[in-house]
Amino acid sequence: MIKKLAIATVFFALTVSPHNAKAQFGFGIVYDPTNYGNAVLRYYELMSQLQQLQATYAQVLNQYNLALSMTKNLPNMATRYATSWAPWRYASARDVYGNTTTWIGGVNTGLPSTVLAGYQSATNALQPYNPSDISAMQAPIRQQVESQYGSVELADGANQDAMETIGAIRTNASSTTNSISNIQNDSLSDDPSLNTEVSVLNKVNATNVLALQNAQDTNKLLVSILEQQTINAKQFRDAQTEAINDDISRRASVVPMNNQLSATFGSQLANYRLP
Repeated sequence: MIKKLAIATVFFALTVSPHNAKAQFGFGIVYDPTNYGNAVLRYYELMSQLQQLQATYAQVLNQYNLALSMTKNLPNMATRYATSWAPWRYASARDVYGNTTTWIGGVNTGLPSTVLAGYQSATNALQPYNPSDISAMQAPIRQQVESQYGSVELADGANQDAMETIGAIRTNASSTTNSISNIQNDSLSDDPSLNTEVSVLNKVNATNVLALQNAQDTNKLLVSILEQQTINAKQFRDAQTEAINDDISRRASVVPMNNQLSATFGSQLANYRLP
């Protein structure tokens, strides 16, 4: 377009440039200064437009070259940046007495029924107290017994929840690893269709979603650990409370017992006679 405008400008300048013209009937030469002035002004206007177009063309060309350079990929990205990571390890153990296989199945799959069966087979069964024995206990003793019993029940629930979480994460580990591998391969690929602006944004979004999922799994494990620590803290508190209560009870009974012993011992001395 710029070349066409330049040719048109030169042609216009040649056709409208001042020249002598023969008058009507060939008598004398006619010179019109108005037309000449307008032609000169038009010429400079066209030259100004031509310069503007040239500047615009240079700017567009620079932008195009910049955009073209930004679309180029780093060479051999797979060789330069591809990494590998340690594979997921699944739980395993010997089963000499046949009570660990189901546990291993639970922590590797996260299935609630398998976790429950495995936990029950690998732990000592918690037997209930006889109702008559519970009712016959004094109130402080009964409270201590029931609190200790509840701590074991809470620990059982927290342990089974942790087993389910661990098993679910291990079950999804294979698909998560495949997703990470796909993102890595697509990110390091030289295929132009995988490096368009939309493709790059899609890969970024997929990476963010995967990171959120992994963070959620991490939070689940942290919650399980915190739950177990809370139960351990409860058991420690129960033990401390029981020791303090025993000390309070002992101190409360020492004075009356000493008084009784002293009174009995004094009377025995007063009434003692040598044989």
